[in-house]
Amino acid sequence: MKWGAVVVAAGRGSRMGAAENKVFLPLAGRSVLARTLEAFERCAAVTEIVVVVAPGEEARAREAVREANAGKVAAIVPGGAERQDSVCAGLAALATDGALVHDAARPLVTPAQIEACCRSAERHGASALAVPVKDTIKIADGDGMIASTPERRTLWAVQTPQAFARADLMEAHRRAKDEGAAATDDAMLLERLGRKVAIVEGDYLNIKITTPEDLPIAELLLSRRRQEERSFID
Repeated sequence: MKWGAVVVAAGRGSRMGAAENKVFLPLAGRSVLARTLEAFERCAAVTEIVVVVAPGEEARAREAVREANAGKVAAIVPGGAERQDSVCAGLAALATDGALVHDAARPLVTPAQIEACCRSAERHGASALAVPVKDTIKIADGDGMIASTPERRTLWAVQTPQAFARADLMEAHRRAKDEGAAATDDAMLLERLGRKVAIVEGDYLNIKITTPEDLPIAELLLSRRRQEERSFID
């Protein structure tokens, strides 16, 4: 299966409190988007990348592509009003039979994690990177009282990338649009059609840049990763 990636960078990121799209903020000398693109560029399983940005931000995205030296980027396309619209725009621009969907605001993803998602989806039909939940989770009722406590060992915090057969994901998006169904990630769209999505255990370091304190944390983690890589080479 040939794999392409839809890197979704069209969100506004209001919780970041920045005057610009958070994916264009600097992270260790390069933009968040450039750092994300570097990981997909370095992943041997990925042959093509489509970047989805807010309308009018195409030029800034091209700058990030140059920063990352991302020769696999085949297209930069404008997104829609909702995340689902943006993913659909990216899928339409892909030419591969396999499709990874990744939030551009997760710049610490690794090529190994991306490839693991591809291989799992080839075996199981679809996959999603996730990590076990560390905290005890409570389900509350409408009055703010604890209603139940789910078994922690069954709970996973989902991340991206998520991997699918491109045709299956496009069909799931089409059905969701026709039926007015919303989802916070693409795996949910497959789930609602009764499809199974395999979990690929990821890494807690694959954080999403959401609030201002996430950037210095990401910089620290990136610096630590570089030190570890240098130590391994030495």
